[in-house]
Amino acid sequence: MSAPAAVSAVSGLRRLRNRPAALIAAGVLALLILLALAAPLLAALAGQHPNTYHDSLVDSARGGVPLGSFGGVSAEHWLGVEPGTGRDLFVRLLYGARISLLVAVGATLTQVAIGVVVGLAAGLGNRWVDGFLSRGTDVMVALPMLVIGIALTAVVPPDFPRPVLLILIIGALGWGGTARIVRAQTLSLKRLDFVAAARLSGNGPWRVARRELLPSLAAPVITYAAILLPSNIVVEASLSFLGVGVKPPTPSWGQMLSSAQIWFRADPMYVLLPAGLLFVTVLAFTVLGDAVRTALDPRESSRLRVGTRKESAS
Repeated sequence: MSAPAAVSAVSGLRRLRNRPAALIAAGVLALLILLALAAPLLAALAGQHPNTYHDSLVDSARGGVPLGSFGGVSAEHWLGVEPGTGRDLFVRLLYGARISLLVAVGATLTQVAIGVVVGLAAGLGNRWVDGFLSRGTDVMVALPMLVIGIALTAVVPPDFPRPVLLILIIGALGWGGTARIVRAQTLSLKRLDFVAAARLSGNGPWRVARRELLPSLAAPVITYAAILLPSNIVVEASLSFLGVGVKPPTPSWGQMLSSAQIWFRADPMYVLLPAGLLFVTVLAFTVLGDAVRTALDPRESSRLRVGTRKESAS
């Protein structure tokens, strides 16, 4: 990373530390990621497995409603059990978090990688290359991701790993926004003196892109990636909710919400827990993404400093 980019990143992190909402969101996400990574260990400590059925914990006479209060909460089952099967809900939520975060992060990295390559090629290419790639980007942005995703998952063999499939589908369909941002920034940056000097030194387009442009593109790309993450979590949950995402018995928050529709009145906890986790995760990512955008945007930071000086003067 170049010296100006490094200084900008350091100053952005310092500004980020002064935002309590961002720190709280980062703490929530760090805790969630830690719990997801430690899911096998926590499941072993609780003596549970995400796919172990406990028929004795549900009332067969009432259609499989969990026995006990709050969905069967007990010392052995900290958040209760799943209606109809008796599977431990705490462990399934943890394993569902692994799927949601894995798909969201993998899809975001795929989107960013494709978008950066296409955006750089469009910004550094000639008029014909720029026009072709820009029109292709417009088509990708206009595609309905959920509809195309449902169609693609239907034609893929069922034995193909579903998390990998979701990463590929979401990543391959969602890179248009990143490409637009990178192209616009590249067109602006390539007119600056340091890029012109690198070209005059005999460096090729991709060497200029790698050594001069990419460090300057880091801030907007990281900002947009932070915004993409919550969107990808929602897309994965939506596909699983519709039955074309992660397949049983692998747990997923969207899949749990789909099966919880018929249990809302009999066992509200089975609906509220995955829905609440999904809401908190998306909200935390959104708050943190907005804070990162503000911290890494020099114009936004300048406006905040001006506003602070005016308040101090008054």
